[in-house]
Amino acid sequence: MALGIAGSKVLVLGGRGFLGRHLVDLLVKEGCSVRIFDRPHRCAVDREGCPPTVEVFEGDFIRGEGLAQALVGVDVVFHLISTTVPSDSNADPIGDVNSNLLGTLRLLSLMRTAEVKRIVYASSGGTIYGNPYALPVPENHPLGPICSYGVVKVAIEHYLGLHSKLHGLVSNVLRISNPYGAHQTRIGTQGVISTFLDRLIKDEPIEIWGDGSMVRDYVYVTDVSRALLLAGQRQKSGTFNIGSGVGHRVSDILRILQERTGLTGTVRYLPHRKFDVERIYLDVSLAREELGWKPEYSLERGCSLYCDLLGIKPPEELALA
Repeated sequence: MALGIAGSKVLVLGGRGFLGRHLVDLLVKEGCSVRIFDRPHRCAVDREGCPPTVEVFEGDFIRGEGLAQALVGVDVVFHLISTTVPSDSNADPIGDVNSNLLGTLRLLSLMRTAEVKRIVYASSGGTIYGNPYALPVPENHPLGPICSYGVVKVAIEHYLGLHSKLHGLVSNVLRISNPYGAHQTRIGTQGVISTFLDRLIKDEPIEIWGDGSMVRDYVYVTDVSRALLLAGQRQKSGTFNIGSGVGHRVSDILRILQERTGLTGTVRYLPHRKFDVERIYLDVSLAREELGWKPEYSLERGCSLYCDLLGIKPPEELALA
């Protein structure tokens, strides 16, 4: 699919992270001039996996070190950096604000200096709404986050809107549900599917907070990177939910992975956490109408592809081996 972003100079903040890797590969295929910004030790470790045409800038997002140089000549910024996850953000909300909110404000100031007018921000469709009163959740639903991670995401969205009104910034916010797929690294702290798979493979206990009835919206990472790409070509601001549009219980996730891998594992149920939203899945009709985007991977298909990429054979193939 040839898009209007082809030929643009793009900067991907967090380009060697989970979402960043997939987006960078897609941007390169679309003919963009791609530059990434990430922490020095991450870039050093992952440099061999970086496409040769991609420029690598190293620095400190929190302090803004190295960002000014990375922004020179850039047309579009993809902001995928988050230094916290929902489960640990409440433990240090000051650190959450200092790293993510203040880091983003420094970025916006540097973008103004560099005259970079377009940004795509990866927000959180799973935390900013809190416990919703309507399902699926539309973008105009009241925002009521119950963890610091979500509060900071909301604050960043508001500052992006402020800069759009005051300084002409074209800001597109993607409220992404629960992405999963290859390169997900925060095993055990974020990403139920990757964590469950890791525990099944290692035959380690699977921990479920609550009774497994919590409902979430899971979206395959290939669908997410495509949505980011489409948002990057827009010439006006917008806010869009990006998810599957379907809710699944945590217990459903475990069952699907058990069936796909042929592994059962052992399950340990832990007390419900107050910051966990009970039920949420997203209305993605606006993204369909204005971005021309829709999810193409069902949960079953996405999990199967993820297992294939990890080299996990289906039970029927193992039986024939």
